[in-house]
Amino acid sequence: MISTPWAVVLAGGDGDRVSALTRNVDGGFVPKQFWSRDGRDPMVRWALARARRIAPAARVLVAVKEAHRGFWTEALADVPCANVLVQPENRGTAAGVLRAAVEIQSRGITTDPVVLLPSDHFVADEAVLHSALAAAVRAVERGVAPVVLLGMCPGEQRSGYGWILPASPAPFAGVRCFLEKPPEARVRDLVRDGALINSFILAARAHVLLALVGRVFPDILRAFQRLSRKLQGGPDAQDLYLGLPLMDLSRDVLQHATAYLSVLRVPPCGWTDLGTAERLRPFLGPVPASSRLAPAGAGAAA
Repeated sequence: MISTPWAVVLAGGDGDRVSALTRNVDGGFVPKQFWSRDGRDPMVRWALARARRIAPAARVLVAVKEAHRGFWTEALADVPCANVLVQPENRGTAAGVLRAAVEIQSRGITTDPVVLLPSDHFVADEAVLHSALAAAVRAVERGVAPVVLLGMCPGEQRSGYGWILPASPAPFAGVRCFLEKPPEARVRDLVRDGALINSFILAARAHVLLALVGRVFPDILRAFQRLSRKLQGGPDAQDLYLGLPLMDLSRDVLQHATAYLSVLRVPPCGWTDLGTAERLRPFLGPVPASSRLAPAGAGAAA
C-alpha cells in the first residue's frame, strides 16, 4: 500500500557561524534560515518548497525556536499553526527531530515515511534532488532499509562537511562509517574511496527515528512522549528544554546506528549547505535565473 509521506523542515538553528553575513538593511542579525538576499525568499522558503514537493502541505512540519518568532511568523504565514513546532530553546538537531517525531506519533500515524530537510541548503537542480528523495521514500515504504540517507557527490567545496563511507560503490548501499569534518588530507583519501558528503537529508519512519534516539537518550525520549501535545509552548515544554543537553542527530545518534542505515548516492545537483561563511559568501549576489525555485505548492512523492 502506498503511504503518504511527512516532511520535517528543521529551522531552529541559531546560525552563529554566519551571523556576520546574515544581516538586514539596518545591520541587525537575522538567523540564516530567515535571512533574505535582495528581498527574495529566505532559505526556509526554499526548504518549504522542497518539502511540499515530496509531501502534502498538511503533512509538512517546521521546527522553529521561540526566540525567532519575529522572523518565522511572516516567513511561515502559510503554514498551519499546528504544523509550526515551537521549541523554547535550540538543543540541537536530535531534539528537533524528536519533537517532530513525537508530534507525528501524537497524531496516531507512525508508519508513513518521514523526510528530514535542513533549512539552509541551496540546490541548483531541484528535480534531481526530488527524484532522489522520492526513491528514498519508496525504499522506506518497501522496507528496503529503516533509514535512508542522501549522500552528495563531492564537488569543489569539500571542507567542513561530515562524510559517509558507503559499504559498497553501488548507488544504494549500507553505511560503513561516518567521519565528522575530517582534515583536508583525509578528505582526499575519502573521495578516492568513494565517500559521500552527509547532506543530513534522510527518510525513515517516525517510530524508527524515535527508537534510534531512544537507544542513546531513553530518559529524554520518555520525557518528550509524556508531554506530547503539551510541547506546543507552556511551562512544561520550557522546563524540559532547559534541562536538555545539546544533541546532534548525526554525531550522537546515527553514528552509533550504522546497522540500520543505508545511503543513496545523489547525482550532481548543485547542492551545498550554506552553514559556513565560506559557502554562504558566494550566494550574497543575485540568484541565477536558472536556480530560482518555483512557488511552494502541495505535492506528493512520485
